[in-house]
Amino acid sequence: MKTLLTCTVNGEERAVLADTRDTLLELLRDRIGLTGTKEGCGNGNCGTCTVLLDGTPVLSCLVLGLACEGRHVKTVEGMAHAGRLHPLQETFADLGAAQCGYCTPAFLLAAEALLATNPKPTRDEIKEALAGNLCRCTGYIKIYEAVELAAERMREAPLGRV
Repeated sequence: MKTLLTCTVNGEERAVLADTRDTLLELLRDRIGLTGTKEGCGNGNCGTCTVLLDGTPVLSCLVLGLACEGRHVKTVEGMAHAGRLHPLQETFADLGAAQCGYCTPAFLLAAEALLATNPKPTRDEIKEALAGNLCRCTGYIKIYEAVELAAERMREAPLGRV
């Protein structure tokens, strides 16, 4: 049975028909058409499907879509502002933190959630915040460095925009 679900996705109110078994990942990709969120393992082990739900990183493959009624969902497509990349997106590109790019949206959103609550994280805090996200291509160092550089830029620029 389908239920009309209304939630805010990337700042825009969306209404979508959801089956009781649909995951948030399925709704985002298949019904809303936001394909930046990727499916990796499908069982919550890799973090590739991470999105922000009310500002908190969640594994969208494990969250039922109906649990998102009235809530705020943010995907990688919602990170850019006024045609300009988010500082995290810029630093990931600047430092080569993304190789194949498949896991990058999840790392970006997990890092954004960290920086929203901790504008000057230590390397260990970055590692802990990103620990649920796996990358098969990098050694993680460039990812950590990109988060550190973005944090620095966001502290120096008003509203975190550089």
